[in-house]
Amino acid sequence: MRDIAPQALQWLAKGERVAFATVVATWGSAPRGLGAKLALTANQAVVGSVSGGCVESAVIESGLAVLASGQPQLLRFGVADETAFERVGLACGGTIEVLVEPLHPALAEAWTRALQEDRALVMVMLLDGELQGSCLALAEPNEVWFAHPALPPDARSALQELAAAALATSQPRRTEVFIGEAPHTVFLDLTPAQPHLVVIGAVHIAIALTALAKALGYRVTVIDPRAVFCNRERFPHADALLVEHPKHALQRIALTSNTAVVVLTHDSKFDDPALQIALRSPAFYVGALGSRKTHAARRERLLRTGLSEAEVARIHAPLGLDIGARTPEEIALAAMAQIVAARNGKA
Repeated sequence: MRDIAPQALQWLAKGERVAFATVVATWGSAPRGLGAKLALTANQAVVGSVSGGCVESAVIESGLAVLASGQPQLLRFGVADETAFERVGLACGGTIEVLVEPLHPALAEAWTRALQEDRALVMVMLLDGELQGSCLALAEPNEVWFAHPALPPDARSALQELAAAALATSQPRRTEVFIGEAPHTVFLDLTPAQPHLVVIGAVHIAIALTALAKALGYRVTVIDPRAVFCNRERFPHADALLVEHPKHALQRIALTSNTAVVVLTHDSKFDDPALQIALRSPAFYVGALGSRKTHAARRERLLRTGLSEAEVARIHAPLGLDIGARTPEEIALAAMAQIVAARNGKA
């Protein structure tokens, strides 16, 4: 949703009609995951992707038909044989289902609001029956921001209940829901709040790390009390630059389960207070620069402050995956790879 919402809203503002396609099921190897999206106009302006190119032309053709008829279509693509692939199919050998439907302006506004307010959003999309393509969008904590006008009260209630339960998860999935006594297949399309990287120390590694994080869709805050280092000229990609002691800055920043914290100053008077706050927060990742010897000394200092063994054990140190990194840019790459792995639940 993040990659198509701004452009789709611009098209709607210009009076264009917009259709969008969503990957709602995958089997085997698929080029893009569940929830991948593409949007298009009647003039064949396109943004996003559902397959990386394999079946885009067929999806666009379906989107044009949907714009003409107003009726959604559920498409299925796979590779049965070489002849099928030559026409349209997936070279990777997998199978995907794609729901193509008209984009309601109020749903596009819900997307944009979720991005602007950095709120998690779940869309429950009906895949079958007379209500195919109808959707309900629920934002955290439990606010309905969009319900398709065709949804009757019982359907809306069932979808809202399912969406509220889905907000506790972070992965899109396909499931069933009963509307009245009839079962229906639905797709739960979850867009979590934007991940947030907090970097302590405006050092050389931080410059490359900030650029990488932004390319991967993270919101980035850099904290350093030294204005000569922490400035816009050095960090053009950062969303926020806080020129103050990390202890004070972190007391004003909400560190959530969607936050990663990386400590880079190599100065205990900055690093240790930042780590004390980060390790007691729900941050999904806490990493610190330094050798094993440096970290052993850091570990003893932190234990003496009252942190538990379990809390201190949360620190990823030495920082980053072991890729033989030497330059600041390579170290930043190793650190960002480790952050992505932690966010995706990989060891």
